[in-house]
Parts: sequence; C-alpha cells; structure tokens
Amino acid sequence: MVTALRPERRGRIAVELDGERWRTVPVDVAATAGLVVGRELDRPALRELRRALRRFEALASATKALRYRDASAARLTQRLEAASVAPAARAEALDVLERAGLVDDARFAERRAEALAERGFGDEGIRHDLEQQGVAAELRERAVATLPAETRRVLAIVARRGPGPKTARYLAAKGFGEDAVEAALAGSVAADA
Repeated sequence: MVTALRPERRGRIAVELDGERWRTVPVDVAATAGLVVGRELDRPALRELRRALRRFEALASATKALRYRDASAARLTQRLEAASVAPAARAEALDVLERAGLVDDARFAERRAEALAERGFGDEGIRHDLEQQGVAAELRERAVATLPAETRRVLAIVARRGPGPKTARYLAAKGFGEDAVEAALAGSVAADA
C-alpha cells in the first residue's frame, strides 16, 4: 500500500510503501502509473509502473540524443536499440517525438543535404550519407532536388581550388558525378585558353 509520496529534487518523488521508503521515481512516471496515497501496489499496478518507467527512460534517452543534433527516425531507433530500450518503448518514444515535430525525416534530409552541399559534397555523396542515416529513398531524392545545381557547386569549388587532376580527384571523392566534374574542368580549361 502506498502510504506517502514525498517530493525529491530534480522532478522525482520518493514512494513509501507501508510506511517505509521504497524507491524514487520521476513525477511523470508516478502520475502516469496512477501512484496515489492509499493505492495498493499489486501485480497489475507494478506492471503499469514498470511500463511507465520504460516509456519515460526511452523518451529521456531519445531526447538526450536529439539535444545537440537532429537525427533521422532510423538513426534514433538504432541509438535506442543500442541503449537496450525495449521495442515497444522505442516505438512509443519515437511516435511521441514525431507527433511533437522533433523527429521529421523530411526536414532532417533537407537540412543534412544543405549542410553537406555547403561542405562541398556532390549529389551522390549526399545521397550516400542520407542512406547511411536511414533516410528513405524518396526523401533523399527530394532533399537533393532542393539543392543548387551540382554543376554550379562544382564551378565554385574549381574556382576556389583551381583546375587540374588533383581537383578532379577531390570532386570525385566528394561524390560529384563525372559529368559535373568534366563540365567544370572543361569550363575552367576553356576560360584559361
């Protein structure tokens, strides 16, 4: 029987059972599990408390992962899996974050593609990175389509680095297509002539 609920620091509550301190739980978990003074903690109540704790821990782990950088749903799922979060709790945490707008693969793909393009990556390099992040093919293509033309980005890199085989190798390593590299190098050679 729950005999007392005492506030603790950092949003936690100390739960007393039959007059003795039992454990502390987050306030959200206590509210979700329906812990109130006078409630008997039988097996079903303890199961509900454990489920609420799992959901809370999954959500806390997911929001911690999103604190400093955006992530795709697949990458976030991998992180939760690595943290040994139960599949049901993972799915629920991901669902909550998607409904709140904190996890959005379309937004993630567009922002990631823009950042990679600014860092000098070509379309294939960007597609490959987004695939590694677990972004769906349709969203990868949509994100790449929003970028400035690959040829224009190549010309900017060639103008900065200068034409030549070394620049061609650099562009190929960054995931630019052969046509864009050839057009940029041919355009710079024509400008030199």
